[in-house]
Amino acid sequence: MNGPEARGGTTVRDALRGWGGVTAMAVVCALVALVALCLPLTTATTATQNTTATQTARTKAAEECEAPEKQTLSPSSADGDTIRAIKNRTGEKRKLIVGVDQNSYRWGYRNPNSGKTAELEGFDIDLVHRIAKDILGDPDAVQFKAIPTDQRIPAIEDGRVDMVVRTMTINCDRIDDVAFSAPYFKTGQQVLAPKSSPVKGYDDTLADRRICTAAGSTAFAALKADQKDGKLPASTDISTTVPNQLDCLVRLQLGEVDAVVTDGALAASQAAQDPTVQLKGDAFTAEYYGVAMKKDADDLVRRVNQILVDYRKDTANGWQASYEKWLSATLGKDAKKSEPPAPQYLRTP
Repeated sequence: MNGPEARGGTTVRDALRGWGGVTAMAVVCALVALVALCLPLTTATTATQNTTATQTARTKAAEECEAPEKQTLSPSSADGDTIRAIKNRTGEKRKLIVGVDQNSYRWGYRNPNSGKTAELEGFDIDLVHRIAKDILGDPDAVQFKAIPTDQRIPAIEDGRVDMVVRTMTINCDRIDDVAFSAPYFKTGQQVLAPKSSPVKGYDDTLADRRICTAAGSTAFAALKADQKDGKLPASTDISTTVPNQLDCLVRLQLGEVDAVVTDGALAASQAAQDPTVQLKGDAFTAEYYGVAMKKDADDLVRRVNQILVDYRKDTANGWQASYEKWLSATLGKDAKKSEPPAPQYLRTP
């Protein structure tokens, strides 16, 4: 039949039915494609939302800062972009790059008796080796970079180091610039002066005295704030600052200053180096050391926090053993005084 309803043996109704099938198939394909496109979009959106939530929580925490040592991320052993980038380094460059001190006795210092290389040793150095072992499987896969006190944050922000482990106090100003791990040590600001000095502590005996602090340190910030508030005599000269904390001890030995204000843990080690000086009075602040990293290195922060949890549990080769080896001689046998409280982590929505 050659009428309008039949061409090549196919009716118009059949043709329409065929096009309907194609249309239906096209619709199905479009839906499948849309779902396929939406899946990664949904995953990416979720990741973005999580990152935004973390950033929002951090911003709010910084603005309402009261306990900066509690403003860190929960532990995790997962590898993220930061850790993968470290692991993807090849050859001799496959190392964790860490900013440390090389002049703080028993914390991070070069022992001239350790051999020709005068390797870095101390409490902070032990922690670095533990972090390297966990992330790269080798405790010696570390490139140490000695950095001054006032260069700790710039070194992190500029990407010169992956982290800083250098008796670095967690405080409200610093959490605006870097991310910290949970605390790994408790200390406080204290006065160091010659044994023969009339200085008795952080009090009126510092009137008309010259004090040395490290530039960019919490000690200098505390002195500046207390002098402004009248808690420190106005006649106390706090203008002497140095790049490295040990330089203050040298200034004290040369008679260029009358006292040093620094973390009690560091001051005790300096007193061990020079028996003519001693700690004067009690600590006048409570502070905590943390590992500092880049603000957006969330996976590295979480990983370090997990390492710290395991490090403190390891009684044979962890925090306690390192304290006994390096610090008990200067800070006393009771490590509990220096051990930070159980960590508290930042909650995100």
